[in-house]
Amino acid sequence: MKKTWWKESVVYQIYPRSFQDSNGDGVGDIPGIISRLDYLEQLGVNVIWLCPVYESPNDDNGYDISNYQAIMDEFGTIGDWERLLRELHGRGMKLIMDLVVNHTSDEHPWFVESRKSKDNAYRDYYIWRDGKDGKEPNNWASFFSGSAWKQDEATGQYFLHLFSTKQPDLNWENEKVRREVYDLMTWWLEKGVDGFRMDVINLISKVEGLPDAEGGGKYNFGGEFFMNGPRIHEFLQEMNREVLSKYDIMTVGETPGVSPEEASLYVGEDRGELNMVFQFELMDIDAGPGGKWNVTPWKLVDFKRIMGKWQVGLDGKGWNSLYLNNHDQPRMVSRFGDDGKYRKESAKMLATLLHTLQGTPYIYQGEELGMTNVKFAGIGEYRDIETINMYKEYLEAGRAEKDVMASIYSKGRDNARTPMQWDASLHGGFTTGTPWLKINPNYKEINAEEALRDPDSVFHYYRQLIELRKRHEVIVYGRYDVLLEEDERIYAYTRTLGEERLLIVLNFFADPVTFELPEAVAFDSYERLIGNYAWPEEADPRRLQLRPFEAQVLKLN
Repeated sequence: MKKTWWKESVVYQIYPRSFQDSNGDGVGDIPGIISRLDYLEQLGVNVIWLCPVYESPNDDNGYDISNYQAIMDEFGTIGDWERLLRELHGRGMKLIMDLVVNHTSDEHPWFVESRKSKDNAYRDYYIWRDGKDGKEPNNWASFFSGSAWKQDEATGQYFLHLFSTKQPDLNWENEKVRREVYDLMTWWLEKGVDGFRMDVINLISKVEGLPDAEGGGKYNFGGEFFMNGPRIHEFLQEMNREVLSKYDIMTVGETPGVSPEEASLYVGEDRGELNMVFQFELMDIDAGPGGKWNVTPWKLVDFKRIMGKWQVGLDGKGWNSLYLNNHDQPRMVSRFGDDGKYRKESAKMLATLLHTLQGTPYIYQGEELGMTNVKFAGIGEYRDIETINMYKEYLEAGRAEKDVMASIYSKGRDNARTPMQWDASLHGGFTTGTPWLKINPNYKEINAEEALRDPDSVFHYYRQLIELRKRHEVIVYGRYDVLLEEDERIYAYTRTLGEERLLIVLNFFADPVTFELPEAVAFDSYERLIGNYAWPEEADPRRLQLRPFEAQVLKLN
């Protein structure tokens, strides 16, 4: 297995709108991020992934880009961005940018031109079609509810938008579009950026003819016709040849709906495409038949099976990305841990899992404080377009409001987007103005200032985990072997590299449980590396009494 800096890194994801406001307008910005770099350096992370900061009308919080080579006014200037890059590089840290090229904003000059007439030079930059029988060209549903097509008055034709109506899909079949994308990527790489996180990159190739999707609804999910499409690997290999291979950078593709077998095509070391992908299999573990809003209880046995499938499936072939939450997902301690009585213990337990698997760990801002989901009083306090659209659609379909709100409390994207909790002052030290999204009311107990003061905080535990990963190659490159696969309460596994072997034991629940080490795992002596509870003197790794949400990492000799 080839050793590289991005395999050994720990990434910290910043959602700029919610991280730190420097000028009192209630919106986080780049100068705000710069003011908090000492905090990130203290945490020990070495790569920052910045969610989009490009010029945008903000229909989908910056994922609808109107100019790829300019910074959104709310976030600052290109000069501020250049200073951020200098400051990061000066601290030995790297910066990866979000690349959003499945779609642009409908306010991007290309689309403004494209919609003018059928024979406009930019018409073919997007996917335009005639309607069918007085309706949309096909029955595809948008990810954000409703049809994936919108009729445009100027020409009467429809354009495809897999996301919001203000996010028209680019036509990657057009070589000019690909050339434009490679040029803008090169522009940022020449400015010194260290790589890209590529938004829904596996949707850029659509099946020819755009056939109707199966299903009984008015609009149906057409993923089989645009996820991992026919030319996807050709496009990514071309991108790699033309741009990526010329720089020593890190690339991670967001790829909904991939299996480990498909992922190995995207990340295979000899394939010349991407370094790693974000897969969503684990993120769908509590989604019922109706999709993500149909929240169903998850089981640890399934959780382990999914994790193991990816650990084993990519071992020696490609590289995993490791995450349990991000800007689109609920807070991990609320979802997979206990955000009440055992908040600290369970946050540390989940962190132990994340930082002792094979792959590159991604920390989402505030995760290192054990930040939790939020329950706003009503829909009027939410800002996320997906959540608001769903609320409207479900109420119109006759669902009870309290059930819809319960889904939002569990899975809404604004759970992750509430402002970063820096201290116990008004608005948590995020802004002196009115925050664009309300802060979680628990900021007085859960905040960075408190965490830095408390030697037993979630923050300091993260710091130790990150440090441990730097010291022990086995954590980065070792083989993963699961133990007690069918155990419904304990997640235990070993990591092995040459002579070195670690044992990781995690109690995923609030009830105490006894761990018995399988006889096949033999050792003479052991050393404890880290844990979220004190290690009892009389403890024996062969038979451990695990406390609520306990995590222990042992080196077996």
